[in-house]
Amino acid sequence: MEEGIEVRPHPEGSVLEVRVSPGSARDRVLGAYGPRLKVAVRAPPERGRANRALVTLLARALGVPRGRVQVVSGAGSPDKAVLVRGLPPRELREALDRLLRKGR
Repeated sequence: MEEGIEVRPHPEGSVLEVRVSPGSARDRVLGAYGPRLKVAVRAPPERGRANRALVTLLARALGVPRGRVQVVSGAGSPDKAVLVRGLPPRELREALDRLLRKGR
């Protein structure tokens, strides 16, 4: 992946490093931010709203059920690790490549 977004293997799938910008005008995938995928969500960073919005956005963008996407670390931080169950790293990288090419 040319952007260098970090994707790590996990026994259940892959872990994706994400930077979230809450309180945005709309929900969208912005692109690479160093080793992270940068995402903007409308939800505010309170009571888990931005995390729930992130999960919904990533599931929709990657074409997987919402239940297969979970924030596994960084719940109170803009930098998060997100588990995508059922997608090995190679498949997740391919999905991210398609997603980022589509957004250009």
